[in-house]
Amino acid sequence: MSLPEGHDPTPRRTAKLPALVVDPIYGVLPFDGALNPLTRSNTAHRVSMAFATPATGSQRKVYHFASEAESAVALVALMSPGFHGIEVQLPAFQYRIPGQKKARNHFFDIRITFEDGFKRAIYVKNTSQLKTRKIQDEINAIFDWIPCDFADEAFAVNGDDFTRAYRDNLRRAWHLYQRPDPEADNYVEAVARNTSFWLLQDLIASSDLPPAKSWQCAMRLIARGVLGANWHAVINIYSRVWLNA
Repeated sequence: MSLPEGHDPTPRRTAKLPALVVDPIYGVLPFDGALNPLTRSNTAHRVSMAFATPATGSQRKVYHFASEAESAVALVALMSPGFHGIEVQLPAFQYRIPGQKKARNHFFDIRITFEDGFKRAIYVKNTSQLKTRKIQDEINAIFDWIPCDFADEAFAVNGDDFTRAYRDNLRRAWHLYQRPDPEADNYVEAVARNTSFWLLQDLIASSDLPPAKSWQCAMRLIARGVLGANWHAVINIYSRVWLNA
């Protein structure tokens, strides 16, 4: 079959789409990462969030994440004891893999700062990547070349550990974590320490608070680690819960 006249058989390269830029949001600090991860991907779901931290003076700020796993790590950090601030898509530093002459740049996914000034850098990859020799060599080299003032600790996180149910639970917990009610939470904790229960509905039934409020308190206690639950299954009133020591 002949080609139409004027047809160029040379394959054409698809133009790379520019990263999405989020317009300014009134009263919200803009994204200030060194890289903008909001590009099209067939495998990763990009996430953009805005939240306030002690480091921002309780003012909301925009954060972009290259995957749902990275955003889940951020939510865990936000609800961690002693949390102060979070940075994403940090400026690059150079590193070298042993046996290779060319230096490379690495942009850490996340860096968390705690109230005492301790800094933790986090590298997020999925299981298939973490199993490869190439990525293992890359991680070891990156961690060896981290500047002294960049972080006090660094570790790799397996993004596949954050199942869909885990991520959904984190989002619900974070929603309630931003609406503290210390008096009610302390009451439900006291009930948990002085009654027997197996399911979350048993604990709620032992509380004198309205069921919805007791459930919210229990979710905040689970987020803080006072109560234990299976994060990899949707947490509801039929969930098995227990009191952590």
